[in-house]
Amino acid sequence: MVAFHASALDGVARNPALPTPLLLRLLAFDCGGDGPSRHALQRAGLPEPAVAVILAHPNPSARIDFAMSTRAEPVQRARLVDDPSPKVRAALAYGPEERDPRTTVMPLPDDVCARLLDDPDPPVRAALLDSPHLAPSFVASLATHRDPAARRSAARAWEELPPGERSALLADPDPEVRRAAALWECRRDARVTAELLRDPKSAAEALRRGLLHRADAERCVAERTHLAVLAENPSLPTDLVEQLAVDPDEAVRLAVSLRPELGETRRMTIDFTVGAFDRGNVEWVRDGLANLEVLRRAATSAHPLLRRTAAQSPHLPPDLMRLLARTEDPLVENLLGVYHPDTPEDVLMRVYARLGGTFSAWMAETHPRFPREGLAARYADHPDGNYRRLAVRDPAATPTLIERLSHDPAVWTRQAAVSDPRLPLHRLRQALHVPELASSAGANPALPEDEMAAVLNRAGVPA
Repeated sequence: MVAFHASALDGVARNPALPTPLLLRLLAFDCGGDGPSRHALQRAGLPEPAVAVILAHPNPSARIDFAMSTRAEPVQRARLVDDPSPKVRAALAYGPEERDPRTTVMPLPDDVCARLLDDPDPPVRAALLDSPHLAPSFVASLATHRDPAARRSAARAWEELPPGERSALLADPDPEVRRAAALWECRRDARVTAELLRDPKSAAEALRRGLLHRADAERCVAERTHLAVLAENPSLPTDLVEQLAVDPDEAVRLAVSLRPELGETRRMTIDFTVGAFDRGNVEWVRDGLANLEVLRRAATSAHPLLRRTAAQSPHLPPDLMRLLARTEDPLVENLLGVYHPDTPEDVLMRVYARLGGTFSAWMAETHPRFPREGLAARYADHPDGNYRRLAVRDPAATPTLIERLSHDPAVWTRQAAVSDPRLPLHRLRQALHVPELASSAGANPALPEDEMAAVLNRAGVPA
């Protein structure tokens, strides 16, 4: 297949105006053994005839792509639970590998997960237990499952488990299940913590979270055992916290500086260093991203890692949003642009200006509050093509300007213009035959149906 024919076909697969008959042609096409376009398989709102074609597609890769779609309804994907290919069932069990923080992946129904957990193929069962998309109700239901790996996973729902099931997991015949359960129970039982400290596999995690006997804490400080994680422990006695606050190890001092009980004055007297690109993942703040009191403490702190963790909350009230937007911390601005629905336009523009071409810049540009009005007047003649591209976003941009930008020296600007429905039709037809523009032209929702069909014909897609 000629390269630009393939690119145009890829664009048509993304086109929101693609009619169902052409979509069905695309889905039935195996593209030389590579399967249909992933864009066609993972479209939102697939009609039932399209879903039926995918479920029966002879190429397993097509069914795998559908199994991992973030746009398909869980009940649609669940229809693959009896697929003959274990690779397809494993893809269904794990679910979408989604990296967009704004996308919420709905879990499969509990009964479907239960069937996958009883799948005869071990990788399918393992994929399900590794999935980040399981419903809490299902995770909790695993506490009495016959498979030790499932019971081990149930420990993740520790707070939801009834006392009897917790006790059973702590006494489970499988040592890995007992360890997983103990690592949760140790947060309120110093005896369990002491036992875990004797196990090299669990000592560090127990020191981080477990309720400590003072003698165990003193011994670890004296022996300098996992001091950076010990410094995070909520039950660490105050005098030992103060001792670690002046430890010669910078990582230990930084860990102490992040403790939740410290007042702001004491926190900022600790000698710590934070890198310009240290994102911050402070657990007590991360766990409280919906808690206004926690957010206020973190967002008003002078500690960069507390502010950066707070900036990951979509629940920041307006006053804290404004405060963080004024911190002059580029990483805080990046995180606000990714996570918060009301990030100010000027913050989004600064992220875009600073990081054009990166994931953070893309997240800023695709943010619902990214500015649109006035961009054509401001940027159509900007010396930087990355800014000229923004002119296409302006609702006031004329077809004449869009056509002019479709000939821009910068390829990204040309592609943005060619994908805009205001582009005159004659130029849109030309762009379908230009290698670097064919995909953008194919995705243009103003492309007539007969032109879409022609793209499929030229690419050899059977009618």
